[in-house]
Amino acid sequence: MKPIKVGLLGLGTVGTGVVRIVEGHQEDLQRQTGSVIEIAKILVQDKSKHRNISVDVDKLTENVWDVIGDSDIDIVVEVMGGIEATKAHILTALGNGKHIITANKDLMAMHGAEILAKAAENNCDVFYEASVAGGIPIIRALVEGFSSDRITKIMGIVNGTTNYILTKMSQEGAAYADVLKEAQELGYAEADPTSDVEGLDAARKMTILSTLGFHANVALSDVSAKGISKVTKEDIQYGKKLGYEVKLLGIAENHDGHISVSVQPTMVKNSHPLASVNGVFNAVYVTGEAVGETMFYGAGAGELPTATSVVADLVAVVRNLKLGINGRTVQAPYKEKKLKTDEQIASKNFILLHVEDKAGVLAQITQIFAEHEVSLESVFQHPNQSNPKAEIIIITHDANQASMKNVLNQFESMDVIHAIKSVYRVEG
Repeated sequence: MKPIKVGLLGLGTVGTGVVRIVEGHQEDLQRQTGSVIEIAKILVQDKSKHRNISVDVDKLTENVWDVIGDSDIDIVVEVMGGIEATKAHILTALGNGKHIITANKDLMAMHGAEILAKAAENNCDVFYEASVAGGIPIIRALVEGFSSDRITKIMGIVNGTTNYILTKMSQEGAAYADVLKEAQELGYAEADPTSDVEGLDAARKMTILSTLGFHANVALSDVSAKGISKVTKEDIQYGKKLGYEVKLLGIAENHDGHISVSVQPTMVKNSHPLASVNGVFNAVYVTGEAVGETMFYGAGAGELPTATSVVADLVAVVRNLKLGINGRTVQAPYKEKKLKTDEQIASKNFILLHVEDKAGVLAQITQIFAEHEVSLESVFQHPNQSNPKAEIIIITHDANQASMKNVLNQFESMDVIHAIKSVYRVEG
């Protein structure tokens, strides 16, 4: 039995997990694919570095060409990260007829269309299940499980760092800065957490999911991203009193072929399944015209959960090799991308205002909503001994973004409104 030879680009956390699974599950993999799968070469930065896994030193190389240029290697697994140099390596490997598996969300969000086109040109597979939500098989679900349906909405908690921070703030009443520091000490957050906490990581993942779900070439620049760095423990406590949890959600919607994609802190009704997704876990909530509402939940990162998705892609490529159908499953976006305008994007909204505590103020505020045809679901005034101004919470019915921007702009010019403290989308 001729082995299927795999080249691995990177031997960090995920790469180590891939080696563990391939070597430890060899009998299972052979029964599933009918072939021996052998990791033949591994690109590393330093061959002499001590590692937490025993690897034959002859398999290690510091020269990428030993992997992407080796005619004996059938499949290249990229788990080293990076964008421009990595893209060049992958395009070269595709040009050499090698199938690609990658866990690189940044690469696929920014250059996925180019990579998939190159793969189709060379009859090669490109799979990237591990690029979104770690061990959750959401990409395979979108491509295969929903292939007979039309997806209308994708909502996801797709960043474990921010979900951990918001969970701790909610459950312990802690401040954002304190929980962020703790997350960094535990290794959940990077020393520079900007990509996570400002929503950039989630935006890249939503770019991938919306492109697959809506069959349109959604670009990263099409995603409106807002992070959690301005979320306060007071916002979270007010939300809890009203029956909401604050979650950083990626939200992609498709109505009549018009698409909107955003990442933003969102008030999620505590009866909604996403409200109970806590800690570093991820979840993706998908709505289809036929199937209705479904949710995929699990570990969004980590050595073995992510490596499991990589090896599942590896099994898919080997099966395609056996059937002689490599490259035929690559599905490039085929629908015209039509983005929604502000007038077409609608949602409920949570607004916290600090206002003058005197008669007639609430009437002025509600009049402005009426002028812009924004109807109100509820209005609350909470006493706050630490704030001499009145605090008013307003939850609107569905209102389009254009009208809401006009309302908020008018609030900015009103003397009786001292601060627009918080504005959140409401879901559930």
